[in-house]
Amino acid sequence: MRLDRPVGTYLLLWPTLWGLWLAAEGVPKLDVLVIFVVGVYLMRAAGCVINDYADRKVDGYVERTKQRPLATGLVSPKEALVLFFGLCLAAFILVLFTNGYTVFLSISALVLATAYPFMKRYTHWPQAALGAAFAMAIPMGFTAQTGSTGLSAWLTFTAAVCMTIAYDTYYAMVDREDDVKIGVRSTAVLFGSWDLAIIAAFQMACVGLLFTVGQINHLNSPFYLGLAVMAGLFIYQQRLGRSRIKTNYFKAFINNQWAALSVWVGLLLNYT
Repeated sequence: MRLDRPVGTYLLLWPTLWGLWLAAEGVPKLDVLVIFVVGVYLMRAAGCVINDYADRKVDGYVERTKQRPLATGLVSPKEALVLFFGLCLAAFILVLFTNGYTVFLSISALVLATAYPFMKRYTHWPQAALGAAFAMAIPMGFTAQTGSTGLSAWLTFTAAVCMTIAYDTYYAMVDREDDVKIGVRSTAVLFGSWDLAIIAAFQMACVGLLFTVGQINHLNSPFYLGLAVMAGLFIYQQRLGRSRIKTNYFKAFINNQWAALSVWVGLLLNYT
């Protein structure tokens, strides 16, 4: 479940909080906040489990993943599936305390999260599926808080998808050589030598979309300061990527937790 590696949880949590704070125009309802924070931990864990289940026959051939429990046989596929469905059930029970629209969106998010790891066999864009699965928490936050979505919800959703494609491409760049050998597809493989330029385009789109959200909602300088910090961290990530060192690709990936956090802090201060 990667509970000892919380970066992935933070990458899901901070954009979720973007949506909740924008929907509530400040601090969201306590019950909604608790449901979504706990749900983030459950669904990120579930995503890790189903990812390892899908990759159980190839992880042993990748240096970074060859010691994962399913790859080594420490955990059986059946045990992994039981854990996955148990985590999803717990998350679904939480969503039942919201409303019908939110429940409907949660089902879409579950389908995307489940499909993501298997898409590596059929498309070079599994990162887009991951982005949509993660970002679905944003419109869900709006519906749980207000009963509807609207333009701001979907612009923020799209910004989060762009950010996820960018950072998960950095992540996939670490394994690119192994993935090419075993036939696993990813945006890192697809983009090739254009990887950093295309990542930059997605990052600029993310910043641009969030800037538009700020304009629509008449947000104040703290939000734009947070957005400027995000843009600065994206530039820093590009500098890391230009080194063409695998450990720096991973550092760039991890750095996105701070980029996403800076936007939430900007929203927090904006509505204080």
